[in-house]
Amino acid sequence: MQRRVVPDIVDQQKIELLPGSTTVRDAVRNMAERHIGAALVGSGGRLEGIFTERDLLIRVVARGLDPDSTPLSAVMTANPDTVGPDDLASLALERMRSSGYRHVPVVEDGEVVGIVSLRDLYAAAKRELEEDLQQREAFIFDTGYGTG
Repeated sequence: MQRRVVPDIVDQQKIELLPGSTTVRDAVRNMAERHIGAALVGSGGRLEGIFTERDLLIRVVARGLDPDSTPLSAVMTANPDTVGPDDLASLALERMRSSGYRHVPVVEDGEVVGIVSLRDLYAAAKRELEEDLQQREAFIFDTGYGTG
């Protein structure tokens, strides 16, 4: 997959950084309203951490923590791995595979510019395969290859 993270995978995202003091309940409500599986934590455009659905299960629910009083800063993944906007989508996918996570923030010059998910990467890979198939079919059928 030779696509770049931005703009081939991530384009025109509305980025919202939640302060670390945000309660887990408020963060999860925000995630539910936006239909997203991860919240970026930080301030002033600077990333401090990421909080995901998996963090909710493992770090909050399984431990019996109160989502109304637990701040994101206590249960987020601090200083998460990131990718740059010019990185290849394949790098993001490999980083996710090798580390076992499903979301990677996109950071440029220290500022958050997006987030890429496995779903985004699978959709891009599907588009790429479809385009490749169309090109092959055009080559085969438009050049007369294989006709008698």
